[in-house]
Amino acid sequence: MKIVFYIKQVLKMAMQQIYLPMLYKRYAGKPVEKGLVIFADAHHEELPFSMRKMYETLQGDPEYKNETWVTDFGKMGYGSLLKWLKQFMKRYAAAEYVFICDNFLPVSACTKRPETKVVQLWHSGGLLKKSGYDTTEDIPKMYKGGSVYKNYDLLTVSALCCVPVFTKTMRLAPGVVQATGISRSDCYYDEAWNQANREEFYRKYPDAKGKKVILWAPTFRGNAAMPTLCGMEEIQRAMKETSDRYYWVIKLHPHLEEKGMKSNCDLPSEKIFAVADLLITDYSSVLFDYMVYEKPFLFFAPDFDSFDHARGFYVPYDSFPCQIVSDGTKLVAAIDREFTQNRTDEIRECLEYHMQMCDGQATERILEVVKNL
Repeated sequence: MKIVFYIKQVLKMAMQQIYLPMLYKRYAGKPVEKGLVIFADAHHEELPFSMRKMYETLQGDPEYKNETWVTDFGKMGYGSLLKWLKQFMKRYAAAEYVFICDNFLPVSACTKRPETKVVQLWHSGGLLKKSGYDTTEDIPKMYKGGSVYKNYDLLTVSALCCVPVFTKTMRLAPGVVQATGISRSDCYYDEAWNQANREEFYRKYPDAKGKKVILWAPTFRGNAAMPTLCGMEEIQRAMKETSDRYYWVIKLHPHLEEKGMKSNCDLPSEKIFAVADLLITDYSSVLFDYMVYEKPFLFFAPDFDSFDHARGFYVPYDSFPCQIVSDGTKLVAAIDREFTQNRTDEIRECLEYHMQMCDGQATERILEVVKNL
């Protein structure tokens, strides 16, 4: 597996240093198309949730013309990928604005013309596990393909505490990272959207009625190419032990599902937050989205010591208003205990620190900044 991983890294470097810059230079001689907005992603087969609010907002404005360039590179053959990239670079060279929400190498694989503005909406809020150039889990030491985050004109984050951290870990110039709030979080303040999600959930999963709903949403270990999971056996034991009073929803990271591991719910995590009574996670930034609902959560981290040593954190792991469980035999007792606690004030204080600028109006603020880039 490691040999395959390194081969893929070498191919990425060759593509970023030679093929993509050549394509961009060929197409960048023509004028920018005023109002052309590209939404691009290499990890999904449909527009990611993190970009939908922005897409819908611009779709309703006649000044802009949206184009989606969304595909899953991991599911494409090499020939198909090269063809897709050639077409993308042609449109990238013509775009006035490009929105992304995750690492997207084609955007950074050239010297971008200044008329085109690249906006990184990012896909998570808050500060927890280390990322970017602060960890080889995200960017291997052997990767020498140029900056993964080159060409960004704006990167939006959820709170002021994130600005210096993201500036450093992505090696961005001062002023690129701005605490505007993250666009995706606007949906969580839309009560009609939340109510529709509740109705959809109970329509699909009527057995959940009358029970507390527990959402287990772990992150993946390793990297996107070789993800691993920890804690499944302990979770399954807890599910069996508490099935009379709790309804469990397992939502695994997409990278894990690509490796054959399965969730037990076909709704995305963001649609479950309004229904869930308790979130169990480990190191996933899904925590910060869920925290907007001001409901209890706990950390289940059987491998905390090894994860902390290998990757590390930006803030103390025990600084969050929840229990930390490492022993699976104590998980059920911790869940029962969490439902008896009243941590609302502590959760609000934590939310203010990590998601300070997420108030339902982030998309509007982002667009104000974008128009002045």
